[in-house]
Amino acid sequence: MTDPTLSQRIKDVTGAKIIAESYLSGGGVATVTRVDLDNGQSLVIKVGVGANLDIEAAMLRYLTDHSPIRSPNVLYDDSTCLVMGFIANDGQMSGSVQRDLAKQLAKQHAVTSDQYGLSFDTLIGGLHQPNTQSKSWITFFGEHRLRYMATAAHQEGILPTRLVNRIDKLIVKLGDLIADKPAASLLHGDLWGGNILCQDDKIAGLIDPAIYYGDREIELAFGTLFGDLTPEFFKQYDEVSKIEPGFFEERRDLYNLYPLLVHVRLFGGSYVGSVDQILSRFGV
Repeated sequence: MTDPTLSQRIKDVTGAKIIAESYLSGGGVATVTRVDLDNGQSLVIKVGVGANLDIEAAMLRYLTDHSPIRSPNVLYDDSTCLVMGFIANDGQMSGSVQRDLAKQLAKQHAVTSDQYGLSFDTLIGGLHQPNTQSKSWITFFGEHRLRYMATAAHQEGILPTRLVNRIDKLIVKLGDLIADKPAASLLHGDLWGGNILCQDDKIAGLIDPAIYYGDREIELAFGTLFGDLTPEFFKQYDEVSKIEPGFFEERRDLYNLYPLLVHVRLFGGSYVGSVDQILSRFGV
C-alpha cells in the first residue's frame, strides 16, 4: 500500500484520493506503482532509497520542454520519490509504431545544442552519467562515455585490466573512426523497447531517459543492440533525416560499446565478451 504521507501529498497536489493501485514492471532501481484516483486520473509513483529520482524528474522536465515526443509530466519529486502522469501503453510495437517513432525521433534529433553533453549530469540504468560539456564529440565520447564507464566497471572488479587498456587504445584512434563535429542532437539516451510506449499504432511516449546532446548515431546504434528498432524504423528515419554511409557497417558497433559497458556494470557476464569482440573488430 502507498505510504500515508505520500497519499496525502498526492491529495495535496491533485485534490484527489487514491482508490486503486497496482505494481508495474521495470523498476530496476525503484519500486514502480500505478495509482488510480477518484477524479479519473492515473499516476505512476516511483520510490527508491538512493535512486536519485530528482535527477530523473529533471530529465523528464527537460524533455517536456524540448522534445516533440511525449514524456510523463512530473507532479512531485525528491531524491527518493517521483510522482508523474501515467501514459497508457498497449505494448504493440507494430510497423506503424516503428514508422511513427522514426518520424518523431528525427524531429527530436533536430533539436540541437552548440555543445555535447548537458548542463547537468544524468543517469543511465541508475548509474551516474557525466555530461561535462565539450565542443568536441571525440573528446566527449572518448572521455565521458567510454573511458568513464570502463574505469568505473574496472574499479568495481567487473572489467579486466586488459580490456581497459584496449579501450584506452581505441580512444586514441577515435579521430580516424568518427567525426569530431556532428550535430549535437537531443538524445533520449536509453532507447530500448521497454522505454518505448505505444498505443493504437502510434508512439504514446518515452520513459526512463538518460538525456544529453550527442551524435544521433549513438542513439540509432543502441536501438539495434537488442533489435528494438526494425528495418521499417530505419527506412522511415532515413527518408526524413538521411543516415550517413558507414553507420551500419562501422560506427554502429563502435557506438554500442557505450551501452555494452553500461550493461557490463549492471549485469556483467556475457557483456564483457561482447566488449571484447567489438574491440577486436577495431584492431585493438
